[in-house]
Amino acid sequence: MQNGSYKRNHEGDYKCNEQELKMMLRDANDEGNDGILLENYGMEDIDGETLRKYRQLFKTDHPEHAWNDLEDKEFLRNMGGYGKNRNTGTEALTLAGLLMFGKGLSVRERFSNVRMDYVDYTNISGEQRYSDRLTYDGSWENNLFNFIRMVLPKLTRDLPRPFKMEGMQRIDDTPLHKAVREAVTNAVIHSDYMLNGVLRIEKHDEGFVLKNPGLLKLPVRAIYEGGESKSRNPRMQDMLRMIGYGENLGSGFPSILKAWHDTRLAEPMLVEQTELMQVELTMQIVLGNNDFLKDFLKELTERQIDILKIINTDFLITTQGIADKTGTTDRTVRNDIKTLKEKGLLDREGGRKDGKWIVTGNGVALLEVIR
Repeated sequence: MQNGSYKRNHEGDYKCNEQELKMMLRDANDEGNDGILLENYGMEDIDGETLRKYRQLFKTDHPEHAWNDLEDKEFLRNMGGYGKNRNTGTEALTLAGLLMFGKGLSVRERFSNVRMDYVDYTNISGEQRYSDRLTYDGSWENNLFNFIRMVLPKLTRDLPRPFKMEGMQRIDDTPLHKAVREAVTNAVIHSDYMLNGVLRIEKHDEGFVLKNPGLLKLPVRAIYEGGESKSRNPRMQDMLRMIGYGENLGSGFPSILKAWHDTRLAEPMLVEQTELMQVELTMQIVLGNNDFLKDFLKELTERQIDILKIINTDFLITTQGIADKTGTTDRTVRNDIKTLKEKGLLDREGGRKDGKWIVTGNGVALLEVIR
């Protein structure tokens, strides 16, 4: 069968290897990959704290939903995370249930072929290889829900948050933040977890790179245009959508493109890397010379800009030291620093006595605009 199996890419037709052939057969299932029952994996393989946090978010978004009163196993059954083979009577977790909410050890035992990895290459100095990393080190239960929950704040921390109010409530969830959340969600729900590979998310000074195992189920052009969706893991997609992660069917990638276009950033680039059996999405986020950042600059006071300049030249300075330099009070400086942090221009690493200030990538870019 393999001898007669071919796949078409942008360069023409090529013969499928064994891994690709198996992937194509899996993808032919209209119900997706993540409903597979994992025999001998049951509720004892679920991390109770992970599921509890998910259910809290679910209840917040759906306070009157009937599933809130169900026990964990029945809740998972309704969510597609637990199932039963009606022919044999065997009950077990599904692929979606274990990968989303499983204990780290159980996930690694069953899916030793695939890894989750986050690497931050920003603000590197000296001999550093990276400034932050999240991988299998025993410090967290490595399931997909925890991976998403831990990575997203790291990715979006430096994104600017222009001041916006709806009534009396401040709105911090900007289109850029939503687009990054959509991109991470897409990487998760379109991964082929039967392949050997890495679900890898990288943060660079110039943007983000997301890689997931598996090839595209639709042509790149159709994905850019939207309107169609063929999720490889529809149960995971539903689980994430129920807590506000992911757009409606077929609208996810166009929403990413729109957010980048409206912010005058380079269009995200989606590439199918056939030889590596993975898909790579590059999202440039360099804001230094675009109009968006110049408009963003108008929301800061001259004193806040001066504080950013001072910290950029002395990252160990105290708030009282800043107050002395700007001729204001320590309390005022603290309020200004809070604003700079909220806008994603400034961060703090460590405590008050032994810590240091960090001017984020967009903070540096903003200072470049002023120069």
